[in-house]
Amino acid sequence: MEKYRAIPDGYMSVGEIAKKMGVTVRTLQYYDKEGVFSPSAESTGGRRLYTDKDIVRLHQIQAMKYLGFSLEEIKNKLPIINTPQEVSSVLVEQARGIREQIESLRGVLESIEKLNEEVLLMDSVDWAKYAGITVMLQEKSDGYWLLKYLSDNAIINIHNYFYTENAQQLSDNYEALHERILEAQKKGYSPENEYCQAIAKDYWDFVKTFTEVDPNLMSEFINMGKNLSADEWKDKFEYDKNFIEDVLAVYFNNAGINPYGDGVG
Repeated sequence: MEKYRAIPDGYMSVGEIAKKMGVTVRTLQYYDKEGVFSPSAESTGGRRLYTDKDIVRLHQIQAMKYLGFSLEEIKNKLPIINTPQEVSSVLVEQARGIREQIESLRGVLESIEKLNEEVLLMDSVDWAKYAGITVMLQEKSDGYWLLKYLSDNAIINIHNYFYTENAQQLSDNYEALHERILEAQKKGYSPENEYCQAIAKDYWDFVKTFTEVDPNLMSEFINMGKNLSADEWKDKFEYDKNFIEDVLAVYFNNAGINPYGDGVG
């Protein structure tokens, strides 16, 4: 019985090669099952036997796994590559995929950090708002931070809008409005100025479109600015809060609009 258990010269057991290569026996058994790395021989007693050539093969597998190749790719794709040019082509393709993964993870990390900042500014745990902020971060919208000031109904409205084909246009309009407001302030225009009042009209049209002419939501958006701390306003906007409030106040007065009531204008 003892002679059947002995390892022939030049061979190693699965335990020996596992220890030598710093992997587990279970991993080698899995590789064997998947047809990626099989033993060179089998003893009379059914033990898997490996040679130095198998160590070289296992080194190759570990190197490919480190470079991000899947076991399926190692098994089916890499063995049929025969020229340095073909190897280079595969490596270039792999590098491209890894860069995309890195960029994606960088975006996820940035979203996590921004969401964490908003969480710490909220008084209580609100997963609906967390989810809303995350959706807007995914959409690369700079208005994600607004959600902590809005009701669940407003957030639902925002969700619905961001899953329409108009979402990008809405975001572009939002950015363009703020650029125009900043320009007006830098030029020293008064709130009554024709250019400022044109901005106010477009601003109000933007709010009406976004809230689908729901007076309750309009009030939320208008009141939101009053709830912003001075520090947060300066962090989010380049123009003064008082400036845009004065511009809108003149517009509402001239147009006979009560943004807090039933008049929509």
